[in-house]
Order: sequence, then C-alpha cells, then structure tokens
Amino acid sequence: MEIIIVLGLVAICTAAIAGPKFKIAAPLILVVVGIAVGFLPGVPSIEIDPDLILELLLPPLLYSAAVSMPVMDFRREFGAISGLSILLVIVATGLGGVLLWLLIPSLDLAWAIALAAVISPTDAVATSIVKNTGISPRIISILEGEGLLNDASALVMLRTAVAAAAASVTAWGIVGSLVWAVLGAALVGFVVGKINLAIRSRISNITATTVLSFAIPFIAMAIAEEIGASGLVAAVVAGLITGKGAARHLSPSQRMSDSQIWETIEFIIEGTIFLTMGLELHTLVEDLHDGSLASILSASGIALIMLVASVLIRTAFVYPLLHLLRKRRKRREGLRPHLEAAQIRLEGGDPAEAGIEPAALELTKGQKRRIERNRRRAAKRGESESEDWTSEHRESLAARMRRSIADIDYFLASPLTNRDGTVIVWAGMRGAITVAAAQTLPSTTPMRSYLVFIAFLVAVFSLLIQGGTLATFVRWVKPTAAPSAEDQAAEQRELKVLLDGAKSELLSEWALGPGSGSFNNDDDVAGPNSEGHVPSQIDIIEAQREALIKARDDRQFDSGTLAHTLDVLDASQIALEMRERADE
Repeated sequence: MEIIIVLGLVAICTAAIAGPKFKIAAPLILVVVGIAVGFLPGVPSIEIDPDLILELLLPPLLYSAAVSMPVMDFRREFGAISGLSILLVIVATGLGGVLLWLLIPSLDLAWAIALAAVISPTDAVATSIVKNTGISPRIISILEGEGLLNDASALVMLRTAVAAAAASVTAWGIVGSLVWAVLGAALVGFVVGKINLAIRSRISNITATTVLSFAIPFIAMAIAEEIGASGLVAAVVAGLITGKGAARHLSPSQRMSDSQIWETIEFIIEGTIFLTMGLELHTLVEDLHDGSLASILSASGIALIMLVASVLIRTAFVYPLLHLLRKRRKRREGLRPHLEAAQIRLEGGDPAEAGIEPAALELTKGQKRRIERNRRRAAKRGESESEDWTSEHRESLAARMRRSIADIDYFLASPLTNRDGTVIVWAGMRGAITVAAAQTLPSTTPMRSYLVFIAFLVAVFSLLIQGGTLATFVRWVKPTAAPSAEDQAAEQRELKVLLDGAKSELLSEWALGPGSGSFNNDDDVAGPNSEGHVPSQIDIIEAQREALIKARDDRQFDSGTLAHTLDVLDASQIALEMRERADE
C-alpha cells in the first residue's frame, strides 16, 4: 500500500510538471496513465468505494474551491449559475433518461432517468482545465459556480429516480426534495461558515486553526445530511461564507497558512480523483456480465450518443439563457441613470449639477413604490420621517445604489457573447463525480455493471474529447479574452489611489508628520519606513485592508485584482510582525 501511495503521488507531481511542457492538461495525463497502468499484467483489479469520492474527497475539494471563489462574482453570476446547475440538470436528466430508455429497451424508464442523472452534472474538478486557456474571468466564474452546485441537483435526481423504481413518487415530491436539498443545505452552510469564522478568529495558534479548517466541510456535510439536505451544497456555502469573511476575521498569518495548505490538499485530491478514475476502467470491464467485445462496443456506442446528446441539450439551454441575460442587462442599463441620480441625492449632492440626464432625475415607478411603502410602515409604527431616521438609512441606501451601479458597469464592460456561450457549452465536461455517482446505484439495479460502464465511458470520452481539444477550441472560437495587461495596470493605479487615500486619512487622524509611515515599496502598499516605525506601518496596512474590503463589499474593482492586493498586504504585515518579534 505504501508503494502504491508513493507512486500515485509521484505520478500526480509528474503530470503537473509535464502537462504545461507538452500543453496537455494534467488531469488528462492522469486519466490516460491510470487506464494504461490498470491494464498492465500483474496489476490487481482496483475498485474504489464511491463513498470515498462523494463523502471523503469531494467535500473538502468543493469547500476549498468555494473559499477561493469571490462571493462578489458568485452573486453577480448567480442567475447563470443557478440555471446551469439546477434547471439544466433537471432538463438533461429528463431528456437523457428518455433517450437511454429508447436506446436500451429492456431498461425501465426510472433506471434510465437514474443513469441520466449520473451523467448530467459537469465536474468541478474538470473545469480546472479551462482556467489556463486565457478566457474571460466571467466565463470561468460561471463554470466554477456551476460545478460547485450541480452535483447536489444530480444526486437528488438520482435518489428520486431510484425511489421511483421501487415505489411511486410525485412531481411535487421531486420539487420539494430539490428545494429542501438546496435551501436546507444553504442554511446549514451559512451557520457553519459563520461559526467557523467566529471560533477561528479567537484562536491565535496558526497550526490549530488550520487543522480546524479541515473539519469544516465535513461538519457542514454531516449536519446537512442528517436533516435530509445536500451535504455537498452545505460544504460549498460554508466555503463561500468563510472566503468572504476571512479577510475581516482571520489574521494574515492564518489566511496565508490556509491558502498554502489547502492549495496542496486540493492538488493532491484532484490528482487522486483523476488517477483512480483511470485505474478503475479495467475493473469495470471485468465486471461486465460477459465481458465480450460486443458488450464493450455497444456500451461505447451508447456512451458516445449520450455525450453528443448532452452537448446538444446544453447548447439548446445555454443560448436562450444568454438571450435572457442580455435582456436583463439592457433593462439594468436603462436603470443606471436613475440609480446614479438616487445615489447622488442620498449623498447630499445635486444630480443636475453632476450632469445626470433630466429624464433620469424623475423617480422610477419602483422607487416611488418603495418610498411610499416605507412611509406607510413608519406611519404604522407611529414614527415620522425625521432627519435622524433619514441619515441612519441614507448611507445604507447609498451603498446599495453603489453596488447596483457597479454590477451594471460589470455586465456592460464584459457582456457574454455567443462565442462565450459556445465555450461554456464545450467546457461542460463530465468527470469523476459521474463515475462515483454511478457506483452508488443499488446492487438490485438491472444491468448495473453495464450502466456503470456506460457512465464511466461518458466521463472518459468527455474528458479526452472535450478536455483534450479545449485549448484549440478556444483559439478557434475566439471568445472574450481575459483583461489585457494595460487594463490590469489601469486598475492597479486606481487601487493605488484608494490605498494612498486610506493611508493619508489615517495619518491625518494621527496628526503624524510626513516622515512617518512612508509609502515606499514596489507593490504600492505600506512598508517599513527609514526609521523602522513598525507599529504605525501595521496600522496603515490594516486601514488599507479595511478600505479594500469596503471596496469589495461595494463591488468595486476586479475580484482577482482585489484578492492579489489583499495578498500583498498580508505578506507585508506578516513581514513586519516577524521583524517586530525579532526585535523583542
């Protein structure tokens, strides 16, 4: 066993090193290596317990991915993410089930739908292949968000289909199960994430708090599964809450330790999943009832048909979804002047003097309804619309306006084109989750080995065909590219202005001289000055971090740029704290 583990780790590291040199994604190398090794003479049959993937490897992997995903991007793309991860899974399961039922006449419809549910979700790990293709971060956010949530939808559909094969289920029962699986898990994940931040913020031992973070996805999953909700969604939501609150509640040393260790864990788990996926092929072939060439060829043919069908169904879903998103963008674009005028009013300015178009100075019907509703509520409470009440809520409303305007500007600056939609379609790869879910089919399932083998082939064909051609496909389609170096430099300059402003405001409050806390390093963050005034430097960094968090909460700037700048601030503060301890 020790030799197998060592060889597996060596294979994972080798694939990660060789992949970029040969321009082949590391997951594809691992799948092929696993398949080749599995068929070598003398290699024993390898059968992976599906619970190992679904309950031990997938929760921390999804949690880690959720921690790394900016909540700002997740919120903005939630319409597309929820459509792809819930509605598309339901549609693909239904249509795919009917197709399988027609392809395998001896199979009951309920079992055909169960297999279609297994095939329907894209793989969160498989989407890692798309990250290095230079496409728009918005496309990556949508694909990552879809991969985080669609596992739960697919597993609920799978459980429902299995139950339908044994007894009758109603449409309302299916809807209720899916709604509770998501909402119940979201509630559990939210609470666990908040408690995680509250507890770990009070622990100064970096090693202890990092080890504690390993338990969070499993705690969220266990509680959610206990109440009949989705454990995977609970782990994802706990990760999103942790990722959003980490900059405010956890120390820089905690965040850096978490980042480094979780990156290593994610690397090992991803490689393990793909390697074991390839190793299982030999065992699955042996498990076929007759193991004949005819069975293998028929399963391969059905798998290819299902893969083509899944791509066509995804295409038929994505393009109407893009059309709806474009319509929503146009509606919001029309609201922007009204929102800007309202923001200026709330901040005590005159919209007309700010150059706002006269038509936008009139309140929209929605704004009028909200104002009237607030007045009626105040009257019922016996309150008047006093100046104190107005000032108390004014900043909150202005912040909402800023966030709404920032969202509109985001959608206007990076609209999703049909070319982007084409990449979203082709990047929807199946992976290890399909294989693991297929192996959870009960032993009483008719033609179980054959169905599991079909699911495995769909995943392998998807990875090799879609994943293997993705880079070439992106170059051919030419979707929206990632921001240019010039755009990134311009945003860095805007961030420098924000950081300088936070620093100047703090120094003016302290009434310090210009020699204290100089802004003197190449990363545009506060570093030690010539007099070594470390305490004030740390305070400056904390003020700058708070300004960045506020800008993030207002959804200003690009999420990647904000994350990088926060990392730079963390590194600077850690260096200063180490110097402070060395001087003691």
